[in-house]
Amino acid sequence: MLDAYRDSIGAKLLLWGVSSLVLAFLMLPTLIVVPLSFSASDLLEFPPRHWSLRWYESFFASPAWMAALSTSLRLAILTALIAVPVAFMAAIGMDRLGFRVKAGIYGFILSPAVTPGILLAIGLFMVLAKLGLVGTFSGVLVGHVVLAIPVCVVVLNPAIARFDWQQALAAQSLGAGWARIIVGIILPQVGTSLVAAGLMALLTSLDEAVISIFVANGANATLPKLMFISLRDEIDPTIAAISTLWITLVTVLVIFINTRLNDNHT
Repeated sequence: MLDAYRDSIGAKLLLWGVSSLVLAFLMLPTLIVVPLSFSASDLLEFPPRHWSLRWYESFFASPAWMAALSTSLRLAILTALIAVPVAFMAAIGMDRLGFRVKAGIYGFILSPAVTPGILLAIGLFMVLAKLGLVGTFSGVLVGHVVLAIPVCVVVLNPAIARFDWQQALAAQSLGAGWARIIVGIILPQVGTSLVAAGLMALLTSLDEAVISIFVANGANATLPKLMFISLRDEIDPTIAAISTLWITLVTVLVIFINTRLNDNHT
């Protein structure tokens, strides 16, 4: 239906105009944080009347913020190291099953991603409380891994589906075991997808706040949780500096993922 307007200048202008408005609506509230982080004022002030790096200095000089940053980074790395292999093996297993069984398992794996965050956090809190893991680093890690596995499966499932299993059968006929097949044949062909899945797991962990609010305590508090508490208790422009650093980190990771995926397709 839209093909009839393919060469219409008016339709193209309308499409670009609507797309620009939607992009501006989504991006401008986030980008406003950037100049706020360079304000010299003690309050959140836009536009800033004076410029300063004091809030970045405050962030890096604060033991509490640095401890939360360290916790978040360690959680993100461990989440990726656990979630990617689990998702990889799950994707292989599902690809070898029939369609109905695969659909059922796929839906089960994706359930944490479609469950409302508050309900998932309450459920995890109840389970981890029974295990004595509330407030521990391991308990927070479990919650992050639960959220990251569905994301990794979504990334890896198409890559595994494109794999030619005749190669695995040929390797088996020559005496190769499954470990050799996975390491020597499958992994080299889905390496880019594994990198993308790992980075998505990192982003999922770094951005997670709801589960951390319920499960993390004290020294195991993550940076998003500490940011939430800081906004609740006081208006501190340090939050704007942290948000700017977080936006920069996420942007770099997303650009890296897209570049790797595009290089793989070409």
